[in-house]
Amino acid sequence: MARAFIYVLDSFGIGGAPDAEAYGDAGANTLGHIAEFCAAGAGDRAGLRQGPLQLPNMSALGLLHAAKLASGDFPAGMPVPERIFGLSGAASEISRGKDTPSGHWEIAGVPVSFDWGYFPEGETAFPQDLIEDICRDADIPGILGNCHASGTEIIARLGEEHIRTGMPICYTSTDSVFQIAAHETHFGLDRLIALCRIVRTHLDPLNIGRVIARPFIGETPETFVRTGNRRDFAVPPPEPTLLDRVVAAGRQVHAIGKVGDIYAHQGVSRVLKANGNAALVETSLRVMAEAGDGDLVFTNLVDFDQTYGHRRDVAGYAAALEAFDQQIPDIHRHLRDGDLVVLTADHGCDPTWRGTDHTRERVPVLMFGPGIRSRSIGVRETYADIGETVAAHLGLAAGPHGKSFL
Repeated sequence: MARAFIYVLDSFGIGGAPDAEAYGDAGANTLGHIAEFCAAGAGDRAGLRQGPLQLPNMSALGLLHAAKLASGDFPAGMPVPERIFGLSGAASEISRGKDTPSGHWEIAGVPVSFDWGYFPEGETAFPQDLIEDICRDADIPGILGNCHASGTEIIARLGEEHIRTGMPICYTSTDSVFQIAAHETHFGLDRLIALCRIVRTHLDPLNIGRVIARPFIGETPETFVRTGNRRDFAVPPPEPTLLDRVVAAGRQVHAIGKVGDIYAHQGVSRVLKANGNAALVETSLRVMAEAGDGDLVFTNLVDFDQTYGHRRDVAGYAAALEAFDQQIPDIHRHLRDGDLVVLTADHGCDPTWRGTDHTRERVPVLMFGPGIRSRSIGVRETYADIGETVAAHLGLAAGPHGKSFL
């Protein structure tokens, strides 16, 4: 029986979203601009990488052709292969948000047709009555932050005060999110998770997509570092996703990284955590060897977004792409007859763009496996086509959104 493996390269957009202007992102292109900067030498970093962006394995799977379909041009400085292996193309997002749940749910066949709630920019982000209710129910003396911020910046700025006062650092972004940073030992990881659960109950009426626990360690701004114990507390998808359909058919869904959190653990049989892209891929390879007939292994590679995109680190993003590209032959070696691998993304996060937020972009859709015929799938109108294609491959009935291109 067939198996399927989805790898989401979190934030790896390829430009060209038809509605990018409505989001203030006209011209954003994560892959295109990283390649352009690298070709010009602006992506060089001593001891990390240098020269043009080199992604030979993804290029052979059709990445550069997908980029041209999405935005009109091949990425600068990257040699275009003469032959493509597997299915390749691009997909547009029809969900209203450019956030992680919207992108992932649409990939799994459920576009988001409603508007999320958001917190306003300004001197304070969160309403005073909300903060008072949270502090009362969680028995905390108050909060720090209460603003739109970059996670690493606000921890460096307020981390010492947090340790001294015991008040958690609370902040948001242009996503529908309430983020809470707290020290793993001084505040306590279990206490942080419990706080997030309390906040989640208060945010449901506001239709806020996620509460995110952001634990960190260290004693000074120079030594503060976020750990791999991040947790996302998301609202559940509004309809059964591909994951639910796989489980309903008696198969298993192996959720690697933050995937289980994104789907509020609905349609998830097994959760495996790891810290960093390399460890997430290694965990995925181990699960690929273990997964049974009809199973879905779903991995989110968070570093592209969290560590490099949001921090506007072009060289780091480029190096991370090159490192993942070198692991693709390992993925090939773990395939059995009937297997299908999907490489895609949930949104963009162009590290050359203004601000620190996600960017509205099309995403690559690269599929390969034994018996998969090489061809272009063009530009798909919705990410949901990805989920429906995986469903068809696994022998599941078609869902109400999207169309299979197998």
